[in-house]
Amino acid sequence: MKVIIFYAKYGGGHLSAARSIESCIHENFKNIDVELIDFMEYASKEFNKITTKAYSEMAKKAPKTWGHLYWKSQKGPLAHISTTSNKILSIKLKKLLNIKKPDLIISTHPFSSQICGYLKKHNKLQSKIATIITDFASHDQWLVYNEYIDYFFVACKEMEQELYEKGISRSKIFVTGIPISSKFMKDYDKKNILKEFNLRQDKKIVLFFGGGEFGLGKNFTLQVFHAFVEHSNDIQIIAISGKNQKLKTAFQNIVLEKHTEENIQIFEYTNKVPELMSISTLVVTKPGGLTSSESLASGLPIVIINPIPGQEEENAEYLVKNNSAIWIKKDDNISNVVNNLLSNPVQLQEMKKNALLIAKPNSTYNICKILLKKNN
Repeated sequence: MKVIIFYAKYGGGHLSAARSIESCIHENFKNIDVELIDFMEYASKEFNKITTKAYSEMAKKAPKTWGHLYWKSQKGPLAHISTTSNKILSIKLKKLLNIKKPDLIISTHPFSSQICGYLKKHNKLQSKIATIITDFASHDQWLVYNEYIDYFFVACKEMEQELYEKGISRSKIFVTGIPISSKFMKDYDKKNILKEFNLRQDKKIVLFFGGGEFGLGKNFTLQVFHAFVEHSNDIQIIAISGKNQKLKTAFQNIVLEKHTEENIQIFEYTNKVPELMSISTLVVTKPGGLTSSESLASGLPIVIINPIPGQEEENAEYLVKNNSAIWIKKDDNISNVVNNLLSNPVQLQEMKKNALLIAKPNSTYNICKILLKKNN
C-alpha cells in the first residue's frame, strides 16, 4: 500500500502532525510505503516562498490583520483558493500523483486537501483522501471540495457537530484528536530528568514557551515571565526562547536583575519537550493545536499567552471553556493572575484533571489504525 502525507510549512504544527503520522506508520504497520511531501514546495517553490514569508511576517508583525483575514476567509470566495490557483497548483501535483500512484493521501494542511479534492472532482485522482484538522475549531478552508474527501479527523466532539451542521456526513468524521508524537505517552524516569536538568523535586516546575517560531508579543511575554520570576523562590522555570535572540537576552536580563539564576534555566531550543512536560506542574504557551494537544496529553494546566487572532484564539476559547487553561490577556493584572494560580493547588489539580479528560494521547495511532485497516 502506498501512502503520501502532504503538509506545508505555515507554522510548525502541520509538519509535526505529518511526522507523527509517518513515525506511527513505520513503527506499527507492515507493508506500508509511506512518503512525506511538502506539497507547496513541490507544486510551486516560488509561491511557497512568497506565501510562507507572508504568513510569518503577518503573524509576527500584524496579527490583527491576520485575524481579520482569517475570519473574512471563513465565508465566501476567500474560503477557497481561486479556481485559477487550484488549476495551476494542481497541474504539477497531478504529475507527482501519476508517478507515485498513492492508494491513500493524508493531508495536514487545508490547501493540499483542496487541491486533491479539486483533482478528484475533475476525475484526475482516484486515491482515498484523508484530511486532518490541526486546531480545535474548523475553518471553511478545510472543507472546500469536502464531498470529494473520504475522511475528516477532528480534535473534539464540538468539531464533529460543526462539520455535520455544514453538511458533512457523520460517517466521514472521526473524533481522534490532533496527531502528536508517541513520546508524549512514554513513562519517563522523572528522577533522572530532574537530575539531568538540575531541578529540585520539592518545587513546582513551570515550562515557559516564549513564542515558538515567531517570538510573538515580546513585551507582553516579558511581563508574564517577570510575574513568574517574582515567585521563583517557590517554583523553578524552564524557559524556551525559540529563535528570538532578543527575547532570550531579555529573559536573561530579568533573571540577572532578580538574582534568580538558581531556579531558572533558559534554552533557545530543546528536543526534550515530552520529558520536560512529564515533570512540569504547568505550561505557559501560545495555544497552537499541537502544543496544546501535547500539554493536554501530559496532564498540564495551560497558561495561554499571545494567541494569534483566528485559529489560536479559537483554540484558547476551547481550552478555557473546558477549564484546562487560563488565558492571560493584555488588560489583566498579570501579577495577580499568576499569584492566584500558583497559590491555589486545588485549582491546579482541577485543571490537570480537566486536561486529562479532554486529552487524546492515542490520537496518532487511532488515525493510522482507522485509515490503514479500512484501506489495506
